[in-house]
Amino acid sequence: MLALKYLLMTGGLGMILAAVSILGYDLYRELMYRRALAVVGGTAPPQPEWRWRTSLALALLAWGPILLALSIVVVPSGMAGVRVSQTSGTLPGTLYPGVHLVMPLVEDVALFDTRDQVFTTGVLEDGKNAGANVSAKSQLLDVQAKEGLTLGLAITVRYRLDSKRLDYIQSNLPRPVEREIVPPVVASAWRELVPNYTVRDVFSAKREEVRQRAAGMITRKLAADGIVVKEVMLRDIQLPEEYAKGLETLLLKEQENDRMGVETELKQKQVRISELEAEATKVQQIKQAEGEAQVHVLQAKGEADAMQYTLPLKEKQIQQSKLEAQARKEATLQNAEAEAQAKVIDSKAETERRKLLADAEANRIRVTAAADAERLQSEAAILKQNPLLINKIVAERLSDKLQIMMVPADGKFFFANDVLRSMNVANQASQSEPSGEQQR
Repeated sequence: MLALKYLLMTGGLGMILAAVSILGYDLYRELMYRRALAVVGGTAPPQPEWRWRTSLALALLAWGPILLALSIVVVPSGMAGVRVSQTSGTLPGTLYPGVHLVMPLVEDVALFDTRDQVFTTGVLEDGKNAGANVSAKSQLLDVQAKEGLTLGLAITVRYRLDSKRLDYIQSNLPRPVEREIVPPVVASAWRELVPNYTVRDVFSAKREEVRQRAAGMITRKLAADGIVVKEVMLRDIQLPEEYAKGLETLLLKEQENDRMGVETELKQKQVRISELEAEATKVQQIKQAEGEAQVHVLQAKGEADAMQYTLPLKEKQIQQSKLEAQARKEATLQNAEAEAQAKVIDSKAETERRKLLADAEANRIRVTAAADAERLQSEAAILKQNPLLINKIVAERLSDKLQIMMVPADGKFFFANDVLRSMNVANQASQSEPSGEQQR
């Protein structure tokens, strides 16, 4: 909406400027015409025409967007306004932040800041003064206490204007309100209230009470003028120099008196604690002695009772030990006899086993020898019938170790006789080895 307002204003001013430009150009043409007329002196050129109507029409049309732009009023955030008429004065109602329409050239809008504002006296906490080029002492609010002493108060009042009563403020209160209304009301409230209290009450004893009463009085007075008070703070109190020194001395003495009272009470409590501890120790020792005596009595009684049951138990244990020893003795004898009998049985069984093994081995040797003899006889008979089989047998058995050389038959079979002899010796050696193992 602001852009539209500025656009309309720019359009209106542009039209006025265009009208002025047209008249200026016509004036330039008129001057050039008169100069040309003076130079030629003969036939005059055509006289230029003044465009009064066009300029007047543009000037009149320019007031349309200008008046429309003047009728648009924008109230910014944190502000509020009231309409002030040139004919009827302040109009009722509040214009809140946003766009509003007013009658141009007849109504005007007075803006007020509706945000929280602060009125303060004295030096601020950040070290800055409340007013420029003013000393901190002059900024304090001077009030008189009940004793007639002057106190300097550092006060802060946080307030804001009531947006619903801005028309009343505009019509009845001087402007600006934060300078013309708030400071006098705040000062008068404190100067009316503080004389009812002593310096000590204001400084320490009833400080919060004084602040609350002053806050209520300031709130009521400013509320009648459309000002809402949110908080009244009493930040600091400046005492007279001599009174401050005396008060400090008095406070130190009171503090010392309080300290001595606390120390005295503490000593009394320590004495009482020592007495109670001694009494508790005495009672504890008596109880401990009684307990030890009772323990000894109970121990003796328990030992006596235990002996009545211990003796029969010991006798039973001795008898049980004797029976266990006799049982172990009998078991040992029985085990020894059983082991001896087992050894005799084992030796008889071993002898019988060896005898049976020897008989079996002798029988095997006899059977083997008879079988070998019968086999040799059959082989000898076959060899006698076929002497050339000797060469074949030798060649098959010794083909991988010996080289066979064939000799004529008239060699009297010397090689065959040697081979048979060696085979007989090998058989006898193989039969003797198993018999030797059985004998071992």
